[in-house]
Amino acid sequence: MSTPSALARSLRTMDSQVRRSVFTTRDPAEGMAVLDEVFAIRSVRRAPEGAFDMRLAATGLGPVAYERVRLRGSSCAGRTDGADVLRVCHVTSGVLSATSAGDRFPRTGPFLFPQRTFTSCWDELEAITVSLDPAAVEDHARRLLGDETFRLAFAGTRPISTAMTRYWLGTVSHLARDLLPDDQAMSSPLLRSEVARSLTTALLHAFPSTFLTRGEAPAGQSRSAPAGVRRAVAFIEEHVDADIGPADIAAAARMSVRGLQAAFRRELDTTPTAYLRAARLDAVHHDLLAADPVTGATVEAVAARWGFAHRGRFAAAYRERYGQAPATTLRS
Repeated sequence: MSTPSALARSLRTMDSQVRRSVFTTRDPAEGMAVLDEVFAIRSVRRAPEGAFDMRLAATGLGPVAYERVRLRGSSCAGRTDGADVLRVCHVTSGVLSATSAGDRFPRTGPFLFPQRTFTSCWDELEAITVSLDPAAVEDHARRLLGDETFRLAFAGTRPISTAMTRYWLGTVSHLARDLLPDDQAMSSPLLRSEVARSLTTALLHAFPSTFLTRGEAPAGQSRSAPAGVRRAVAFIEEHVDADIGPADIAAAARMSVRGLQAAFRRELDTTPTAYLRAARLDAVHHDLLAADPVTGATVEAVAARWGFAHRGRFAAAYRERYGQAPATTLRS
């Protein structure tokens, strides 16, 4: 069990390693200290009746933290300073309500806490939260838009649509179910970076913000598309084993992300991300052909080395591209 200070320090660390912490207590004073250090919840008031039972399991990954919190016993209320973090909450059991400057925030479904001071109260609460560093999210948005002057500001607490609610919940569920528990998969630096990037991208597309309302790339950008596509393809092929994403590819092509996506669809009938995934599948195929299962080589290890974590999706993509299961290639 981590101490309150150790838990908070672990979650604030911005390195690329996976950081896991579990804290449990029935001591209200210890629990209040953790709520303060991890969630910036202060001036907590407890109902005099009832016990106190807290459990917090947290996994940090670069600028992202995934937290499962359980608060049982007497009902509580407190004040939170949300200025330094972007935190999306999904209540799975019990009650949580939050208000700020007269605004009341939703009690159900995923919602984004405001980046300002707000008050909240809870009773028999179990919830999942995903916390992201605002500076890292804004930097990712700038790279996606190709605009170093862009300023990110969120304009609402709920996802913009039912489809985007499903997209966010699916991304978080995949992270919690398939990736974070898999130590072998999480040992891959490439995969760890992809996890943080996918969550950040999901946040930007699911919740209303200036990222979604910003205008399209300037007219005339597409005139350099053929040369840009060639630069992008060369960059992908030279960096297929590196931690690159759409923003990196667009920067190498000297285009915006949106402009490059449109150019890839027009010129190659695909997307930069799909092209990168295909290149990595080719790398997996080559490694499986060269590997010897007698020495302990496995499909999972080879796939993880090239950034593929979801075994079912990887196997389906591999079979579609090569007409056989990856295990068949390994044994051939």
